[in-house]
Amino acid sequence: MIISCQNIQKYHGAQLVLSDVTFDIRQGEKIGLIGRNGTGKTTLFHLLSGEERPDRGQLSIRRGSVIGLLAQIQEADDNETVYAVLQRSFAEPLAWQCRLRELEQEMSAPGAGEDERAWDRLLKEYGTLQEKFEAAGGYEIEASIQRIANGLGIGNDQYDRRFASLSGGEKTKVGLAELLLRRPDILLLDEPTNHLDMEAIEWLEQFLQTYDGTVLVISHDRYFLDAVVKKVIELEDGEASTFHTNYSGYQVEKEARLLQQFADYQEQQKKIKQMQESIKRLIEWGNRSNPPNPSFHRRAASMQKALDRMVKVKRPILERKSMDLQLQQEDRTGNQVVILDRISKAYGSRQLFSGASDILRYGETTALIGGNGAGKSTLLKIILGQEAPDSGSCTLASRAVVGYLAQEAVPEEGRQSVLKYFREEAGLEEGEARGQLARFLFYGSDVFKSIANLSGGEWTRLRFAVLMHRRPNLLILDEPTNHLDIDSREALEEALEEFPGTVLAVSHDRYFINRCFGKLWSIDHGRFSAFSGNYEYYKEKQAERAAQVQQQAAAPASAASAAGSTRSRPAASKAPALQNGGITAAAPSRKPRPAAAWEQDIAAAESQLAEIDAQMMDPQAASDAQRLAELHAAREDAQQRLDELYSGWLSETES
Repeated sequence: MIISCQNIQKYHGAQLVLSDVTFDIRQGEKIGLIGRNGTGKTTLFHLLSGEERPDRGQLSIRRGSVIGLLAQIQEADDNETVYAVLQRSFAEPLAWQCRLRELEQEMSAPGAGEDERAWDRLLKEYGTLQEKFEAAGGYEIEASIQRIANGLGIGNDQYDRRFASLSGGEKTKVGLAELLLRRPDILLLDEPTNHLDMEAIEWLEQFLQTYDGTVLVISHDRYFLDAVVKKVIELEDGEASTFHTNYSGYQVEKEARLLQQFADYQEQQKKIKQMQESIKRLIEWGNRSNPPNPSFHRRAASMQKALDRMVKVKRPILERKSMDLQLQQEDRTGNQVVILDRISKAYGSRQLFSGASDILRYGETTALIGGNGAGKSTLLKIILGQEAPDSGSCTLASRAVVGYLAQEAVPEEGRQSVLKYFREEAGLEEGEARGQLARFLFYGSDVFKSIANLSGGEWTRLRFAVLMHRRPNLLILDEPTNHLDIDSREALEEALEEFPGTVLAVSHDRYFINRCFGKLWSIDHGRFSAFSGNYEYYKEKQAERAAQVQQQAAAPASAASAAGSTRSRPAASKAPALQNGGITAAAPSRKPRPAAAWEQDIAAAESQLAEIDAQMMDPQAASDAQRLAELHAAREDAQQRLDELYSGWLSETES
C-alpha cells in the first residue's frame, strides 16, 4: 500500500467539498480520478501532494515516497529558458557535474600532485562523485530530455525561448515534460491531455503504461482513460467509489451498482414503512386499553429504537442533471455546404497546407484533425472568411447560417455578469434568459457571476447556450470538448447526433470523434487528406500506408542484396544444380532500373497530375459535383503513385 485515505473531510470556507472519502492505492497502480467539475478532484490532489491538509480523517502516504504534481498553472523565473526548466529534474546530478569539472581543473593545475594528501582527497572525491553521477543517469541527461520533449512535441527550437513568453498550453506541456523527467514514485496528473495533440497523447499513453511508479490522473478523455488506467475512483456527493476496471468497464459496473442500490433502497423503504405502521398500531392499541397497556408502548419504543439504528440506504440518483443542449436549425442549406477548391496557405516560408480540395455535404459530420500548429484553426478561419487563402477558393452554401464556437479562453476583463452577457447575445428578457441559462446548469446566484470568474467548462457551456439560441444549420466547432466534464461531453454528443444540419469540428478527443463523426479531414506535414470513416478507420489506413511505404523502400535494398549474394557465390556451388537437369538453384536477380527510366515515369506521373488539376479548374467540372468528386479521387490516386515513384527512386539511388 502506498496511499491510504480514511474518512477524509475537507471544507473550503463554509462549503463542504469532501465529506467522507475513503480509498486505498497500491504501488504501481494506474488510476483514473473522475467526477463532475467541482466535485473536489483537484482539492484531493492538493491533499495528496501535501499542499493542503484534511479537516478530518486520516491520510497516509508511504514514508520516503516522492510525489510529483502537474499543476494547472506553471511558474518559473522571468529569465529562465525552456531548457533550464527541463533540467530542473536533474538539479543534483548537474551540480555534481559542475563539481567534477572544478575537480578536474584543480587536479590539472601546475603542482597539484606535490601534496599527496590533497591529491588523494581530490581523487577520492572525484571517484565518489563520478560513481554517483553515473548511477543517477548523468551521462543520459541530454538523451532523456530529448526523448521526453520530442514525445510531447517540444521542438529543439523552443529550448532557448523564455518560459514566461510561452502560452498557457505550451507552459503546461513543458511542465509535464519536466515532471515526467523527474520520475516520482507517485505521479499526480491533472488534465494532462488538454493541450496535447493526438500524436503526443498516444506517446503519453505508452509512456504511462510502462511507468514503474503509481499514476493517479484526473481526465475527461475517455479514450485516454481506457488506454491507461486499470482502476477508477469516482468522486460524487463528497464521497469516493472505487471500480477495479478501465473507463468502459466502469460505465457498465456503475449502472449495475445504481440499479442494485435502487432495488435495495425500495426494499428498505418497504420495510421501514411496515415498521412505522406497526409502531403506530402498537401505540394505538396501548392507548385503547383501559387503563393504558404499557407493554404495547414498550414494544413500540423498542421497535422505534431498532428503526433509528437502521443504516439507511441512500436513494440513488439514476439520472443527474446535465447540460440540456438541443441544437435546431432555422432553415436547411443546399446539398453542397462547403466547397474547398485547391486551397493553400503559408506563413512566410512555412507551408501549412496546399491543394486542399473537398466537398462537405448537408448533414455530414466531419472532424478536422492534425498536430498542434498544423493549420486546423487557420483552415476554419478561411472557411469562415476571416482569413484569405494564398491560392484556391472556399465557397459556402447560399443559405448557410454558421454557428462558430472558437477555441478562446475566458476573457480576463469580462466584467459583465453571465445573465447580462447572455441577454445581450441572445436578445431575451430576464425571465426567459434565466430559464435558458438553467438548462446549461447556471442556477440561482450563478447567473450573477462575473464572466472573468468562470471556469473553462462554465465558459464553454455559456457559449453553447448562445449558439443554441442562434439556430444555425452549419456548426463549426474548434475544440468543443476542452474543459467539459464527461457528462457535458455526452450531452454534446447526444445533441450532435440529433442535429439535422452539417458539422465541422476540430478535436483531439478520439472518443468524441469515433462516436459523432463519419468523415475526417487530416492535415499532416502540409498535406490535406479526406477519409470516409471514424478515427479507428483512419488509424488503420495510416498503418497500412506506412507498412506499404516501408515495404516499397525495403524491396530495392533486398533485391540488391540478393543480387550481391548471387554474384559472390562460387562457381563450384552451381555445379550440382547444373548437373540436375540443367536447372540452376538460384533465381535470377532483378536488375536495378536505370535513372532515366525512373525520371521518365516520374515525369509521366507529374504530367498526369497536372492534367487532372487542369480539368478540375474547368468551370463546367466545378459545377458538376459528381465529376468533381471523380476527379478528386483520380488526383489522390495520381498523387499516391507519384509519391511511390519518388520513394522507389530515392531508395534505389541510396542503395
